[in-house]
Order: sequence, then structure tokens, then C-alpha cells
Amino acid sequence: MDRQRKAELMLVMITFFWGVSYYLADVCLSDLGPLNLNAFRFLSAFFVLGVIFRKNLMCLNRTTVKYSIYVGLSLVLVYIGVTYGLMYTSLSNAGFICALSTVTTPLISWLVNRKSPGKKLGVALLLCTIGMGMMTLNEAYRPAPGDIMCLLCAVAYGVDLVITERAVSDERVDPVALGVFQLSITGVVMLLLSCIFETPHLPQSSAVWGSALFLGIFCTGIAFVVLSVEQQYTSASRVGLIFALEPVFSAIVAYLFADERMGVRGYIGAAMMLLSLLLMEVDVTGLLKGKDS
Repeated sequence: MDRQRKAELMLVMITFFWGVSYYLADVCLSDLGPLNLNAFRFLSAFFVLGVIFRKNLMCLNRTTVKYSIYVGLSLVLVYIGVTYGLMYTSLSNAGFICALSTVTTPLISWLVNRKSPGKKLGVALLLCTIGMGMMTLNEAYRPAPGDIMCLLCAVAYGVDLVITERAVSDERVDPVALGVFQLSITGVVMLLLSCIFETPHLPQSSAVWGSALFLGIFCTGIAFVVLSVEQQYTSASRVGLIFALEPVFSAIVAYLFADERMGVRGYIGAAMMLLSLLLMEVDVTGLLKGKDS
């Protein structure tokens, strides 16, 4: 297995964490405000990983700090969008619309880096777009207010992936330090906003404590370090497409634990998204050559 394939499998793992995170965030929002939750989530992740990777943080340079600030601020918009979106739409819809980063990432990459998507990626993006449209739009073809907030998440996350791709391609940047330090930027900004607009406090029940800690350590801390380290072995566009699995995972969790149902149209859309991912990950030409031989 080559290094790119290993990196992409690691990204699938953190995508599963993020799929679970919608349900866990919904549990936490019964007790914590959206900004309060995000502050706890990112600061707890930073404190845990800061201890583990303290040697990397001791060697922070100006370039790594600069990119950490850019990525951290983009993550503020990402998580404001998804958390407020969860309050006004379903878990399934939130997962699907936030996965529109599969579309926004290559478009932003093209605008910023002038990197035109290849034909294979273009077909995959088309399938992804149609599939997500089938899952998110209602009978009147109008999104709910929470869907609009989740769209902000998708756009901001596309920006985040493009910035991260540029950062990890700079040899002066320590990917691990970037992945850890950006958590502190996002957490501090979220805490300041929470102090202004909310009354921040710690979780009040064991269920919320467990959900918030899992969000912080696994869905945030480990996930963003893996993303920062592994993204250097693949492209932002391919990362965005891998994240198409996120709404599928979120829909499965919503089905099992929140009793949410999508309907036939939604499941067809999910199948199209999976097909788009397989289209990118499977070397069809290689398979055909192997069959001929």
C-alpha cells in the first residue's frame, strides 16, 4: 500500500469521527451554548494534545504560527456554522450540507491556486452534488434556516482545506505543531465569543461530559492532527471528496440513535455520494488491464 493510500485511509477514519460528532454535539447542545461547546471542544483538545506533542510546540516558528492563525480563524466559521445549523435542522441534513466541502474545496482551490479539477474528479463532484441535493432539499426545493448555516460551514471548510494544503507543502511548517496550535486559536476565539454572547460553564451531566470530551479529544484533537500530517500526502480536492463519507456516517448514527429517517430519495442520494468516492479511489484502468492480462 503506497503512502497516499495510507493517508487517505487515515482520513476516512477521522471522517467517521466527524460523522459521529453531529449526534454528540446535539447531545451537548441540550446543556451548553454553541460557542461554549466549541470553546470546550477545542481547548480540551489543545490541552490534551499539547501535553503529548509539547516538543513540537516548543519548536514553533513564525511560519507555523501564521498558518495556525489562518486555519484557526477559518475553523471558527466552520464550527459556528455547523453548531448553529444543528439547532435548526436535522442531524442528517447537517451532515449532508456540511459535506458540500467536496464541491467548495476544488472550486476554491481553482480560484486560489488555478488548479483545475481533472475529468475524473469533475464527474465525481457532479455525482456528489446531485446526491447531496436529493438528500437535503425538501419538496418545495427550499432549505431550512439551519441548512443555510451549514452551508457557511461547507464554504469555510473548503477555505480551511486549501490553507492547510498550502501550509503543509511549506517545508518550514511542522504539520504536527500546526495541527495542535490551530486548536488553541479556535478555542480562545470561541471562548471570547462565548463570554460576550453567552454565559460559559462546564458540562452539568455525565452524558454531556462524555460527549464533549469525545468531541474534543477524538473528533477534534486527534482528527485535526491526522489531517495536518496526512494531507501532505494527498490533495485538498481528494481530501474534500473523502469527506463525502461524513454525511453517510452521520445518517447511520442518526438512524440508530436519533430515530431519523431520510426516505427513498435520501438513500439514493447517499448511494450516489458513495459511488463518487469509489470513482476517485478505484483505479478503473488498472483493474481493466489486470483483467485483460
